Amino acid sequence: MAHIAIPTRSLDDWELLLARPSHWKAGYSAMTLAQAWEDAAADGFPPEVRATINTAEREDWTNLRLLLAIPGYKVPLPGGSRPSQTDLAALARGDRGLVAVAIEGKVDETLGPTVGEKRTEKSSGVDERLAFLQTALDLSSVPDNIRYQLLHRTVSALRIADDFAAESAIMLVHSFSPTHQWYDDFMAFGRPFDAAPERGSLAMIGKKGGIPLYIGWCGGDQRFRAEIAPRLA
Repeated sequence: MAHIAIPTRSLDDWELLLARPSHWKAGYSAMTLAQAWEDAAADGFPPEVRATINTAEREDWTNLRLLLAIPGYKVPLPGGSRPSQTDLAALARGDRGLVAVAIEGKVDETLGPTVGEKRTEKSSGVDERLAFLQTALDLSSVPDNIRYQLLHRTVSALRIADDFAAESAIMLVHSFSPTHQWYDDFMAFGRPFDAAPERGSLAMIGKKGGIPLYIGWCGGDQRFRAEIAPRLA
């Protein structure tokens, strides 16, 4: 039953939820993200994620605490043959309601194909999903150079917020690349929304379906790229 979540006991539990278990390797995003979040602070967030969220300067997020984080969370979207699999879906509670966060973990991996490359597939499923994503984000058009993965991950944040009646939604790239590879692609993704969030900050890209939606890029602690990272003091 896909709707039942079991708390993790170790990093190995994350591996079972991967769409591609072969990606479970030291130095790659899946294991690195797992180590960072398993070692999170008392409020449930890695410190760099907490610092990034705080840049929104929302008073109702001052006491934000993590309630639930689900690795490999699948979000059904129209079109295509598979749901959008979010690396980590998080629900947090502030002083006034829930916040939904869709985390995309990266080390040096790419952000996948561009929208233009997806369009060349000439698939009715791809066309249907792209049309849905464009409508969900209130975009009049989607430039070909935008990374498709960022589109459906952002809409996944909205869908998670809607499913759990959250007050707001965040799509956050948690990058462990020491050179912030692919950050330029993230900036390009923000331009259609007139947003240019700096690394380590959030930018609001409007209300979508009545839900305030934020995007951000957060740098991760390099210690977690090791196979067994040292625990924080």
